[in-house]
Amino acid sequence: MKRQGGDSHPTFGNLLQHFTGSKDHNVAMREDAVRRGVRRLQALGVRSIAVMYLFSFVNPDHEKRTREIVLEEFPDVEHISLSHEVMPRGPEYERVSTTLVNAYVAPRIAKYTSHLQDELRRAGYGGPLLIMQSTGGVMPPDYVSRRAVTLLASGPTGGVMGATLAANRADAGDFLAVDMGGTSFDICLVRHGQPQIKTDWNWRYRYYIGLPMVDVQSVGAGGGSIARVRQGALLVGPESAGSTPGPVCYGRGGALPTVTDADAVLGYLPAESFAGGRMQLDLSAAEAAILNHVAEPLGLDVTEAAWGIERIVNANMANASRKVLAGHGADARDLSLIAYGGNGAVHAAAIARELGITRIYVPKTAPAFSALGVLVADYVVDLVRSYVVPLSQVDLGRVRALMSDLDGEVTKELQPAGLDAAETVTTLYVQMCYPGQNFDMSVPVPEGTALDEPGLLDLAERFHDQHEAERGFCFRSQQPVVRGVRVTARGFTPKPDHFAETGTTSDAAKTQKGTRRAYWGDAWTETPVYDGAQLGTGARVEGPALIEEPFTVVVLPPGTSAQLDDFGNYVVDLA
Repeated sequence: MKRQGGDSHPTFGNLLQHFTGSKDHNVAMREDAVRRGVRRLQALGVRSIAVMYLFSFVNPDHEKRTREIVLEEFPDVEHISLSHEVMPRGPEYERVSTTLVNAYVAPRIAKYTSHLQDELRRAGYGGPLLIMQSTGGVMPPDYVSRRAVTLLASGPTGGVMGATLAANRADAGDFLAVDMGGTSFDICLVRHGQPQIKTDWNWRYRYYIGLPMVDVQSVGAGGGSIARVRQGALLVGPESAGSTPGPVCYGRGGALPTVTDADAVLGYLPAESFAGGRMQLDLSAAEAAILNHVAEPLGLDVTEAAWGIERIVNANMANASRKVLAGHGADARDLSLIAYGGNGAVHAAAIARELGITRIYVPKTAPAFSALGVLVADYVVDLVRSYVVPLSQVDLGRVRALMSDLDGEVTKELQPAGLDAAETVTTLYVQMCYPGQNFDMSVPVPEGTALDEPGLLDLAERFHDQHEAERGFCFRSQQPVVRGVRVTARGFTPKPDHFAETGTTSDAAKTQKGTRRAYWGDAWTETPVYDGAQLGTGARVEGPALIEEPFTVVVLPPGTSAQLDDFGNYVVDLA
C-alpha cells in the first residue's frame, strides 16, 4: 500500500485483515469492524487496499462483501486486491504476501497501461494492446490489471520465450537460456520445448509470489558490473554502474572499472565503431581505471587485471547456472546454450567452457531478444481453484465441476482475442503434495473432466514419479493430498519465419573487415574481424575471431567455430 505523497514499501500494518475462519461457516462478518478499519486506512492516506481472509479461497463471500464496504466508505480508493482473485488457494502467508505485492504495484500499472492505451489511440493505432506476464504469455490490460503481480520478471521471461521459439526452429533440443545485459545475468532451463515453470517458492526481492512463473533466476553480473579489490581479493559485481554513468569507456562520467571496460581493453569490442558506429569507446580511460582500482592494488599489469575481471565474471555466471541446473537435476553437458542480450555473445563461449557445454546458439537479434520474445509470445491464461482433501476422499463430481468452471473462465478470458478452439490448447492439472508439505506440484490430468476412480490411482503414480524426477525422492507408501485444480490455456499467435535478415555472402573470408589485437589468456593475437551484416546462410568462421553485429560482438576464442544457420543463428561449436 502507498500513502499519498510518499513512496513507502507495503507493510503488514497497512493490510486490512479480518480472519473469519471457523468450523461454523455461518459466522457473520463483523461489518462494523471492517468499516472502522477502512475509515482508518483512508485517514492514513492509503490508496490501495489488500483484503485477505483466512479461508476465502474456500468461500470468498466475505472478501466480496468487504470490497462493497470499501467502495461505500472510500469510493475514491485507487485499487482493491482480493486474495481469492489474486491467489485462490492456501496457505495464508503465501496468499498475504502475493496479494500485498499485487496491491502495491496494481495502481501504478493500471495508470501506466491506461496512459499507454490513450497515447496509442491518439497516434492512430487501432490494434490490441497485449502485455507480457511472468507466466510466459501475453494478455490484454483488463486481465492483467486484476493480477498485476503477474508482471513481475516479465521482461526476462520475454527473452526466454523468444529463445524457446528460436531453439525449436533450429532443433536445438534442451538448452540453457542466458541473458547478459548491462546489470544482470538471467538464466532459465528449457526442456522439451518449454521453459521450466515454478508454482512455488517464487521469491522476488523479499516477497513471496505464490503464482506460477517462468523460472528465470538472476544474478548481478552484467556489462556494467563493477570490479574492485577488497581485502586483497578481486570482486566483480553485484554492484553495477548501470546505464548512467555506465562503464568508464563510455565517457559519461563513470569512474570505476566494469566488465565492459575489461572487454574493451582486451580487444573484444570495436573502439571506433561501437554500437553500430554511434559511440566511440575511450580505451585510455578504461585502462587507467583498471590500473588504478585493480592492477596496482593487486600488483598486476593492466592486461592481467582485465583478464582477471573477465575470468571472475565468467565464473560467477557459470556458478549461477550450475545452481539453476542442480535445482532441476540437469547436467549441463546434455544441453545447448542460447545466449542473448547485448553482452551474451561476448561471454557465451567462456561460460559454455566453464559448464562443459559444446554447442552455443547466438541469434543475430540477440541484443533485443527480450523485446522480440514479447512479440512472438502466445496468449496464456493460468488459473487455479482450491480443493484440499486426501486423495482417497476426493469427490470426483466436485473435481469435474471445478475443471468445467475453469474451462468456462478460460473461454471467457480468451474470447476477446477472437481465438477459436483450433488456436487454443488447454491443459488440466491437479495440484498435489505429501501430507505436511507446504508446496504442491502440478500433475497433468490428460483425462480432463473424464477423470474416474481408476484415473485417481494413475494420478497418484504420476505424482510419485514426478516428485522423484523433480525433487529427487518420493514416498510411494504415503497417500498424496489434493490441493486444487489448475488449468493453463495457450492461444497461439502468428510467428515470423525468420527473426532477422541475413547477408548474402556465404564465403566468410570476403566479409573480413581487418584485424584487431585481442587477448586470449596467454598472448595478444592479431584476430580477424568479420562484418556480421554481410554474412549469409552457411558462412563459417574459425576462431579466434570477432564477428561484429550492430549492437554486439560474437567472440570466438581459439578452438571454436561458428556457422550461420537458416534461421539467423550463429551456431558455435567448442572443441
